[in-house]
Amino acid sequence: MTNPDRILEVRNVSVRFPTSGGNTVKAVSDVSFSIRRGEVFGLVGESGSGKTTLGKAVIRLNDLHSGTVLFDGVDIHALHEDDLRRLRSRMQIIFQDPFGSLNPRMTVEGHLDEAITLVDRKKEASEHITELLDLVGLPSSARSRYPHEFSGGQRQRICIARALAVEPEFIVADEPVAALDVSIQAQIVNLLQDLQRELNLTMLFIAHDLAVVRHISDRIGVMYLGRLQEVGPADDIVSRPAHPYTRALLSAVPIPDPSVRRSRTILEGDLPSPIDPPSGCVFRTRCPEADVACATEIPVIRPLGTDREAACLKL
Repeated sequence: MTNPDRILEVRNVSVRFPTSGGNTVKAVSDVSFSIRRGEVFGLVGESGSGKTTLGKAVIRLNDLHSGTVLFDGVDIHALHEDDLRRLRSRMQIIFQDPFGSLNPRMTVEGHLDEAITLVDRKKEASEHITELLDLVGLPSSARSRYPHEFSGGQRQRICIARALAVEPEFIVADEPVAALDVSIQAQIVNLLQDLQRELNLTMLFIAHDLAVVRHISDRIGVMYLGRLQEVGPADDIVSRPAHPYTRALLSAVPIPDPSVRRSRTILEGDLPSPIDPPSGCVFRTRCPEADVACATEIPVIRPLGTDREAACLKL
């Protein structure tokens, strides 16, 4: 049974990729969560944790090994191409690299016009392009220019405008500020936050920086080596982190007040390979609280109270 208040339901999703050497990358393993209509769900974790793979899977840019993704109650991985194409305008993605995701031979107008044409708005395309540029804070004169003529932050604004061109309900923002200068990151995050509220968008916001995710998200999911470790309201995750990995991520977030001190959790070693993840809890090889049981039992994510869940044998 589906919940009408949830636009996206991810149920026991796993994603696998074969390697040239005959091995299998276990990119995402048995992940479940839901996103409510009109909220921003932040997904945070180190590089290699499976965030981007999962983000692409929820809009069917990656195939599933197992599990189900329901968008507004529809299993999108079971749709035929024609039905999927009709659903595409309701979901869009903003990629990490704004330059790489734009065609250098097309003007801004060309990029936006191409997107608008997908939803049969050709007659009003010119007016709509002007509205989109204004919406993302770019002048109307930008329409005749090419991607290389813009800064990184401006190119990302173009990508945001392109995603909005089809008037989607749901957007996957995949590390949208990771390729930008620190001075520009806040501007783009604030823009996305304003657009989300103004247009009542639902968003999956992916990043490796917990401070950025906290700023924009209503709820946060923490991933490590393909598995979801903790889920909860953003304020609760930051003020009362339950999982030791979440505490480690939080301890790395800078505090603007130099007079405030807090203990720092240093994670030893590197992220293990998703080809051969550790037995039991995937975080145990770097966890300061791990014991013998953690090597044999895979912790199941379970409720910790109202709207909080975590996967840890110690909780």
